[in-house]
Amino acid sequence: MGTITVVGVVLVAVMAWYVATDPFKISISSNFPEFKPQTLPTPPYDPVRNFTRDNQNRLQQAEVKWKDEFVGPESIAFDLQGQGPYTGVSDGRVIRWDGPELGWTTFATTSNKRSEICDYSNPPVEKPQYEHICGRPLGLRFNKKTGELFIADGYFGLMKVAPDGGLAEPVVQEFDGVQFKFLNSLDFDEDGIIYFTDSSSKYYRRFVHFFIAFLEADNSGRFLKYDPSTRKTTVLIDGLQFPNGVRVSKDGTFVVFAETRGSRLLRYWLKGPKAGTSDTFVDNLPGISDNLDCNEKGEFWVPLHNLYTPLDIYVGVQPWFRHTLGRLPIAEKYLFKLVTMIPQAAVLRYSAEGELLEVLEDKTGKSVKYLSDAQEHNGKLYLGSLHSPNLCVYTLPSSV
Repeated sequence: MGTITVVGVVLVAVMAWYVATDPFKISISSNFPEFKPQTLPTPPYDPVRNFTRDNQNRLQQAEVKWKDEFVGPESIAFDLQGQGPYTGVSDGRVIRWDGPELGWTTFATTSNKRSEICDYSNPPVEKPQYEHICGRPLGLRFNKKTGELFIADGYFGLMKVAPDGGLAEPVVQEFDGVQFKFLNSLDFDEDGIIYFTDSSSKYYRRFVHFFIAFLEADNSGRFLKYDPSTRKTTVLIDGLQFPNGVRVSKDGTFVVFAETRGSRLLRYWLKGPKAGTSDTFVDNLPGISDNLDCNEKGEFWVPLHNLYTPLDIYVGVQPWFRHTLGRLPIAEKYLFKLVTMIPQAAVLRYSAEGELLEVLEDKTGKSVKYLSDAQEHNGKLYLGSLHSPNLCVYTLPSSV
């Protein structure tokens, strides 16, 4: 019996004992009395055997840039003039690259309650305990008609900032009188209607909430639209398990969004005979999907934060195992590392019809570790991560 197998058996035995005895009587989920892990279907894939691997590990060729100048560049955008990249970072700012002379400058903030606790610049570190004060810009998208930057802030809702930056103003912060807890991503259609995701209407993003939501397979997420002309918000699909990245197709006939916990991409039809209905665009993703991009060819880039490991799958299909993890008196970041183990980032490229065209990987995390975004711009793929202290830039071959 190999070392890894022995460790796995011991871990399962310890957790089984823990469930029976609960020796510490304290836990992360003690703050979540309604934590009720749901049973999920067994994934019909083997994440190693049935997934087309990138044997060349091409993401290892990505250039690691701007290391230790910020933390957590979760989403990436470029403005109408091609300036950027812009990215939202862990201290609540949206920052912009202004070239080697000026470097990174603060473009916008989402919180009007900023103080010295929001200054993480010396050195840049994650301070999740202050996110609800400083804000956490997640999804970013420029309005192609007005030049305004729209932001899905994990705490303050859907916001916008003028083309020259500054303090963002609220656009929509609630639905039916209930404030949003965890907005995540957004995109526009050609009429300026905004489509966005609310990852959970039960759990907040702050502290361990989002990890608990993932463990539970919380299905209180929603896919919504906001019409600026009427100022009306509509829930298009509810009952979702951690909806995430959003991208309207190049021809504007449909919008694709990631249902991260469901390991799939869903398609909502905007035009044609199927308008107002939804279907599955891609099923059985082999990892944790996040933000999406649509390139000039109408193809979709799908970053996988991490490929699923056998332990991930076991955790997914065993409610008692997830309940035990939620009760362990261990910090969320260590639980996350326990489940994901080895960084195995990947980016998938799909056609407008949902056909897998390409897989890019860094199997060992040599250059690219956990991924939150992959945005194509001028022949390069800009790669962001919710946890990393840098961006990575991968030069695409001319054939793409």
